[in-house]
Amino acid sequence: MKHVLASTCQSLTVRNFRLFAAGQLMSVAGTWMMVVAQDWLVLSLTGDSGTALGVVTALQFAPLLLLTLYAGGLADRHDKRRLLMAVNVVSGVLALLLALMVLGGWVELWHVYLFALGLGTVNAVEVPTRMAFVSELVGADLLPNASALSAAYFNCARVVGPALAGLLISGSGTAVVMVLNAASYLATVVALRMMRPGELHRSGRRPERARAIDGIRHLMSRRELLLPMVLVAVIGMLGFNFQLTLPLLAKTVFHADAAEFGLLTTALAAGSLVAAFVTTLRRGRPPLSLVIAAALGFGTLEALAGLAPTYAVAAVLLFCTGFGSVCFAQAANHRIQLGTDPAYRGRIMALYTLVFQGTTPFGALLIGGLSEMLGARSGLLVGGTASVVAALVVLAVHLSTTKAVPFPSRRTARPAPNTDLDDTSVP
Repeated sequence: MKHVLASTCQSLTVRNFRLFAAGQLMSVAGTWMMVVAQDWLVLSLTGDSGTALGVVTALQFAPLLLLTLYAGGLADRHDKRRLLMAVNVVSGVLALLLALMVLGGWVELWHVYLFALGLGTVNAVEVPTRMAFVSELVGADLLPNASALSAAYFNCARVVGPALAGLLISGSGTAVVMVLNAASYLATVVALRMMRPGELHRSGRRPERARAIDGIRHLMSRRELLLPMVLVAVIGMLGFNFQLTLPLLAKTVFHADAAEFGLLTTALAAGSLVAAFVTTLRRGRPPLSLVIAAALGFGTLEALAGLAPTYAVAAVLLFCTGFGSVCFAQAANHRIQLGTDPAYRGRIMALYTLVFQGTTPFGALLIGGLSEMLGARSGLLVGGTASVVAALVVLAVHLSTTKAVPFPSRRTARPAPNTDLDDTSVP
């Protein structure tokens, strides 16, 4: 048991990562509190409009689509630690401005639209920079463990944040939640400031020019990176729309109040948290077959959650869906990041962010419109079904390309070149 615990928490022996994790835990909890408050505010302002909620979600993720590739170049060229401090300060200021508008009673729907767009612009820089920065904190050997622990604290925050937000909204309104979120960004800034730059794992001189097109070429030339990236694109666009589907499911299907909505979000996050701790035990690069299996499992569970007959059954299935979502996301992340040349890591993780989150505006608008026409359940059903279909297509491509490569003769011990698409080594 002690050995398992030590393996699970191995990255926390690194001082810089401990500081990073502590700051992120507080900041992400504030962010998830803000997600619940923002969604509840939009539904209150619009009379439960799924389309309006879809527009807010689309505006928040649209900058990821437009700016993330450029941001990946920034992450490869500049000091990631300083860049993260700057974007967290800006995020805190934006959150505080919206909180003041709500407190003053001046907020209108278009204000929420502007805030979502501004926060999305900041996130376009923050997300790929943060993902690439984890490898600098712990090095390549501990990267899978650190990435899984990052998912663990992220989902701890998802458990605590929405539940606390639901209680605060019921008792004090959305403005208090927004003020707390604004304050939470300070924790990340302080943690980054306290780090020892000399202990970071930085590889060589930063490139003067880090062109996005070079990152795209690196990805397209590596089939073992391209296939999981295709899965990430489809599932990120259609399967990971919980910010949109859960409030609609809670309020229009189960007629839940803010606290009950928070608990549904917490159930999803609790399952994600369990999966995050399980994946801390992974060592090395996962095979493509594991990524495909995780995608199939996630899609099936999400579709079943859309068919849940009662609130209690929905909570259980959302717990399972959360588990499947992190199993897939972690497997895909490790498969891609550990197969990437460190000189391209910022740009490849920007591409990962682009296809995972930058496609969300299209998915949010599509799922939001379908939910309004066909009911809230349709969002989860479409997302789950699309994830299963995508996994089956990638599996078929993987099997066909594997069979197309000639196997070595039994008379010789020499392997044929490029036959193992599931190589677990790091290039």
